Amino acid sequence: MLWDGGGETRVLVLGHHDTVFPLGTLAARPFAVDDRIVTGPGVFDMLGGIVQGVEGLSRLPVLDHVKVLVTCDEETGSHHSRELIEELATGCRAVLVLEGAGVGGALKTSRKGCGTFGVHVTGRASHAGLEPEAGINALIEAAHQVHEIAALGRPDLGTTVIPTLARAGTLDNVVPAYAEIAVDVRVETNEEKARVEQSFAALAPRLPGAALTVSGGIGRPPMPRSTAIELIALARRLCPGVEDVHVGGGSDGNFTAALGVPTLDGLGAVGGGAHSDDEHLLIDFMVERADLVAGLVRTSTAD
Repeated sequence: MLWDGGGETRVLVLGHHDTVFPLGTLAARPFAVDDRIVTGPGVFDMLGGIVQGVEGLSRLPVLDHVKVLVTCDEETGSHHSRELIEELATGCRAVLVLEGAGVGGALKTSRKGCGTFGVHVTGRASHAGLEPEAGINALIEAAHQVHEIAALGRPDLGTTVIPTLARAGTLDNVVPAYAEIAVDVRVETNEEKARVEQSFAALAPRLPGAALTVSGGIGRPPMPRSTAIELIALARRLCPGVEDVHVGGGSDGNFTAALGVPTLDGLGAVGGGAHSDDEHLLIDFMVERADLVAGLVRTSTAD
């Protein structure tokens, strides 16, 4: 959904309405309000932020120079919306991202770049009892690759390379002909992004006759704090005492910050439990956050 206030765009407000939860979750765990705590799938990440953003914008008498984009594919990588996000953000004075706040309501001024790699192993099937030597065991090859892949991590530089999923084989008496590994990667710098991507491209099979292909990559570039310096200073004038944090998760703010556009993230709900059964937001902070969005938009669009 794209809303355009007209005129040259000075502020882009970003949100997404998709969640990570499967169909049926809302029936099993419906939206509820109890003791000023809101629970339900997606209330923190990030439907509550959208509500606050709309409320904040509604308080402004004029919305010239403002665009609001709410996408539907952020949780799966923003593959279809990235181009539009970057197009709308180019030339803006500020991008305000309505993702859930950090612990204690902290704003998010930097994020790791992140992505998923797939490593696909092709071997050759054979009877595990009659002719095991005739096969090429894709599962054993994948095991070799897991160790090599995990060694690419550099925690001292903020780089994590975590094998997270593996699949192999068809039956327990067949040497597996195929295996695949999914790997979650997070980096803090573009230099590490390049190193990790080059290392995946250079992976080579250990077993004679096995073959490897690599898919995916680091789709969200790192979000540097430098693009948020002026906006976090403005936020502190509007809301004294607000903190800012660096986080490992990615958002659509990664794309806009990588363009050098001033970007401030974590302007959404105050709460926690993103992607879990404990997801919640705190009602008592909602007015304050709506006012903060309104103040940031008003100041950033002023002549």
